[in-house]
Amino acid sequence: MTEETMDTRQLIIDTAAKMFADQCDKALLDAAERGEFATSLWTLIDDNGFTKLGTSESGTDAADMYAFIKECGRYAVPLPIAETLLVNSWCPAAEGVFSIGELVNTTSTGASVLNVVWGTQARKVIGVSRDSHEVIVVQEPQAGAVSTNIAGEPRAEVHGSGHIVEVKDDPYAQLALTRVNLMAGCLARVLELGIQFAMEREQFGRSISKFQAIQHSLAVVASEVAAAQRAADAAVDALGTDRFVMETAASKSRVGEACGFVAAEVHQIHGAMGFTHEHRLHHFTRRLWAWRDEWGDEFYWQDRLGRALIENGADNAWDFIATRG
Repeated sequence: MTEETMDTRQLIIDTAAKMFADQCDKALLDAAERGEFATSLWTLIDDNGFTKLGTSESGTDAADMYAFIKECGRYAVPLPIAETLLVNSWCPAAEGVFSIGELVNTTSTGASVLNVVWGTQARKVIGVSRDSHEVIVVQEPQAGAVSTNIAGEPRAEVHGSGHIVEVKDDPYAQLALTRVNLMAGCLARVLELGIQFAMEREQFGRSISKFQAIQHSLAVVASEVAAAQRAADAAVDALGTDRFVMETAASKSRVGEACGFVAAEVHQIHGAMGFTHEHRLHHFTRRLWAWRDEWGDEFYWQDRLGRALIENGADNAWDFIATRG
């Protein structure tokens, strides 16, 4: 990575952080869970050109796009940003909100796509098959039943006529990688909230951050968060290579495991307060639990990784694990 590329990426991250810090407060997240689309935030993101990250016209690459997605996770941005970015990178489209869901049925008359993020708002919807990894663009999507995931994020069933598009890298793995980076960013934020609470909360006349048990808990949480960041970066680095799917499988598994541990430990540090609706912690931990299962949970990706290693042969297993070539 060149110095110019590093500067561009850091500029993207810094700009996104400032923008989200100003906009993504608890009131906005609560409103999103009531079904209110954050139009003003979407307009701000779009006006600054972030919805085109990763496309040739933007002068940025896929790694820049995933770095931005990680920052979205850090602030729990309640918008289909990851989906819009992937749609634009797969089949550039006009301006608007785009989304992706799981393709479950295709017939001569159309396609059915489930769990479409903010499907009621999307002008363009793409369905991706879990089994065949077929990618279908749904024309004039019609939203049906609407539900929410555990984080309160809207998921819609969408129907419409469609056509197949070709995607260079495994589309299902790319979708899993969006969740990896969202989780990695969110994990970093949960750690920050844990540290902040431990420093502010007093018990027996001193900050609970002075207690050895709390220090130990935060240290282990920090190590899990660091491992998650590295796993996410390794998968992004493998984009466009033969290792991409397997690196993504390893990262989705590793980051998913970190989510369970980190959320439990930081909630325990917060005590009963962290479980209340009035506290902001739940907006992040519930997203960790939701994203952990989307686009393949740990068991799905561990199975794919294990099968690939077996097919590669026992004699080649160590070389694969120990090298990046």
